[in-house]
Amino acid sequence: MKVSIVGCTHAGTFLAMNILKEHPDWEVSVFERNDNLSFLSCGIALWVSDRVSDPNKMFYASPDALTQMGAHMYMQHDVTDIDFDNKKLIVKNLVSGENFEQDYDKLVITTGSAPIIPKIPGIDSSRVMLCKNWTNANELKENANNIKSAIVIGAGYIGAELAEGYATLGKETTLIDALPNVLSKNLDPNMSAIAEKDYKDNGVTLGMNEKVISFEETDHSVIVKTDKSSYEADIAVMCVGFRPNTNMFADKFKTLPNGALIVDKYMHTSMKDVFSAGDAASVHYNPTNDDQYIPLATNSVRQGILVGKNIEKDTMAYMGTQASSAVELFGRTYAASGLTKVHADVLNKRVAEVSMEDNYRPEFMLSTTPVLMNLVWDPETRVVLGGALTSKYDVSQSANLLSLAIQKNVTIDELSMVDFLFQPNFDKPVNYVSALAGAAVEKANSMNEVTE
Repeated sequence: MKVSIVGCTHAGTFLAMNILKEHPDWEVSVFERNDNLSFLSCGIALWVSDRVSDPNKMFYASPDALTQMGAHMYMQHDVTDIDFDNKKLIVKNLVSGENFEQDYDKLVITTGSAPIIPKIPGIDSSRVMLCKNWTNANELKENANNIKSAIVIGAGYIGAELAEGYATLGKETTLIDALPNVLSKNLDPNMSAIAEKDYKDNGVTLGMNEKVISFEETDHSVIVKTDKSSYEADIAVMCVGFRPNTNMFADKFKTLPNGALIVDKYMHTSMKDVFSAGDAASVHYNPTNDDQYIPLATNSVRQGILVGKNIEKDTMAYMGTQASSAVELFGRTYAASGLTKVHADVLNKRVAEVSMEDNYRPEFMLSTTPVLMNLVWDPETRVVLGGALTSKYDVSQSANLLSLAIQKNVTIDELSMVDFLFQPNFDKPVNYVSALAGAAVEKANSMNEVTE
């Protein structure tokens, strides 16, 4: 069996390893444009702000490691065309310029994502940078010590982390986003407000609800003009999101509106013998029970593993995703899984919500820390659909708990009565997640009383 893998970051790396483990006699060829693979780009902001022990440890695999497992590695090779009818790849060696054909029996498209680069006047300036891959990471790290100021455009997780990183280095930092709040797509306004206060308290200028309309390079800076204001700094970094890297062939498949290849629960695309995974593909989003585009490394890894298991025959179905995530900003944890109320409103999905704050452990301890929590559920079925937490205490693993609850269709009633441990060092007799679910039960019951 000849398997060709186009693209090798997270999904491509994991599926190659799994295919080689389960089918060591198969011919597995991997084509990758770059000279590296498996780079954990989520660590870029941490490296730039001097919180990474060794950047080489930001790679969890290498071309040599896959070669030793039996893969035929074609690094710095670009697949320029695919003849799906005859099962052939047209490949260009980016070093030598040589072109050649490669046939396959099974094809896996894991071409990943590309940064969204809006067509804004002046965006081609050398002072306007990106934050996506190993090359970008090196550029940002190299100039971090030389700049005194930076403008970060995009207040999602990547931009929020990078802005926090520059602020901790003592750089004059500005964070701009066209949406109303920091982390608008990840958190509801009550938690965004906390993040925004922390940014301001640490000297960061916020330009929320502002659309960038142009860049102007001077001899020593870049001027970023928005529809409401103007900002100047040594550099600007674009962090406005990603799009699936499928332009070359998306018109041959069933796709989402943005070009992500729609895959079924076994990772098949709409074309026979062609699989996809990772940032090039759709994911099944459990809180809304539909296909969406959610480019996260965790989704890529799981989908890649599944391709490896299903490449010969359908063996293991995809469980879907809750898009669980977390970030730490200025010593505060933000963790979430599933729907927020704001996201539900955008999708026109009717939900109920509750918010509460509670200390994570008893007040008789010498110290404790408050946790602000939101929970979202279906008002008809009472099934948990999403939740988020923020605290100076590390509440990140509670998002994983909420993820499992959403995955298994746990109701707010069940979540309020789960057998959580109690020990004063760690929590109260009623764990804070149980307390949150209990508040949801009370609100749901009171809402039912009103409608009866």
